[in-house]
Amino acid sequence: MKTKLTVVKIGGEIINNSDKLDAFLEDFIRLDQPKILVHGGGKIATELSKNLGIKTRMHEGRRITSKENLDVVTMVYAGLINKKITATLQSKGCNAVGLSGADANCISATKRPANPIDFGFVGDIETINSKVIDLFVNNNMIPVFSAICHDTNGQLLNTNADTIASEIAISMSKQYDTDLFYCFEKKGVLMDVNDENSVIEKINTEDYQSLKSKKIIHDGMLPKMENSFYALNNKVSKVMIGNTSSINNRDEAHTLLTL
Repeated sequence: MKTKLTVVKIGGEIINNSDKLDAFLEDFIRLDQPKILVHGGGKIATELSKNLGIKTRMHEGRRITSKENLDVVTMVYAGLINKKITATLQSKGCNAVGLSGADANCISATKRPANPIDFGFVGDIETINSKVIDLFVNNNMIPVFSAICHDTNGQLLNTNADTIASEIAISMSKQYDTDLFYCFEKKGVLMDVNDENSVIEKINTEDYQSLKSKKIIHDGMLPKMENSFYALNNKVSKVMIGNTSSINNRDEAHTLLTL
């Protein structure tokens, strides 16, 4: 019987708010099985880019990354946010190691082709070094991954954090019974974005296509959903979307993805 492993991706307003982030990390630490944390940080990167006079462009919830944008997201994702999270976990007696994909060659990627959309310095994941990641997990260290990868030729690349979480969960499922949890400030996927309690409890692939066509699911939720179903189709045991309180209490409202 495989050991349970949980891959948690954190993003949204929680990253921007120190108190909410601290509360999330308390919940995350209480997960008693081996775990891996993946984080985004797009809003902080967007704000810093604006302050520096660098334009931010998005396409269907994904960042188009110019050379200038890449410098900013690397500083914010792999630097400020990653080290802040790692330091906070250490302060709570939780031994964590902050990583980008370039560290220990954990995640390699190739620059996305310019057609049909030129996303700039965005990487599509090629390999997950699950053996190295497992070394951290087996030595009671929590890997904390930022959304920065590399092409093995010295070029850093920006990769959607939802995608990184999904690919890590898939790769680790060869050794572990792996759950994937997309965690943000909402209780789950909402039928009405203005009603916090309109959580859609279960979504399958057919439901997703219908909700997408009706624009109920759009923008930044699209990458989460695409990666959720991709993970389920590749041996990840369970995929959930919800807020921090449902990590440890699965009776709390959240969205469960099914095929």
